[in-house]
Amino acid sequence: MTANSVHLHKVYARLSWLAAYFLNHYCRWFIVYAFAATAVFIFHQHFIFGINASPSLPYTLFLVHKGAPVERGQLVAFRWNGAGPYPEGVTFVKIAAGVPGDRVVRDGRAFYVNGVFVGIAKTHTGLGRPLEVSAPGVLPPGHYYVAATHPDSLDSRYRMTGWIPQERIIGRAYAIF
Repeated sequence: MTANSVHLHKVYARLSWLAAYFLNHYCRWFIVYAFAATAVFIFHQHFIFGINASPSLPYTLFLVHKGAPVERGQLVAFRWNGAGPYPEGVTFVKIAAGVPGDRVVRDGRAFYVNGVFVGIAKTHTGLGRPLEVSAPGVLPPGHYYVAATHPDSLDSRYRMTGWIPQERIIGRAYAIF
């Protein structure tokens, strides 16, 4: 036997012990691992996590219930349309300030939904780019007016966000922290 073959034999012996250990471990714990994988799969069918990377809301982490109906005043998660500084499909979380049938009124740059003040639209972004305000009117079926508590929130006050159609709604969001 050469030195190389002795070394390889020792390595193989160590690896076969390790393989036997893991095989024994997985056989003993198979039911637990299968249950955990099934639970994760089922959870992901109905829920996702969302992260708020901006100061638009006072929360950072959200649990999103996919497909859950959204009512006025609740947090809503939706996919961004791709306008402005964010790529298409990014998850946004805002407050559903208006639901289908609600009236959006603009008085100068101030916005109201059903007579309730929701914010003032800024003229420019923090980087100096001009911002166009969105149009007033009655929210049509399947559209939502979204807002946030922060004055710099990119929400339905601005044309680039606009009214959010139902097909972009992911579901109701719940603040975790």
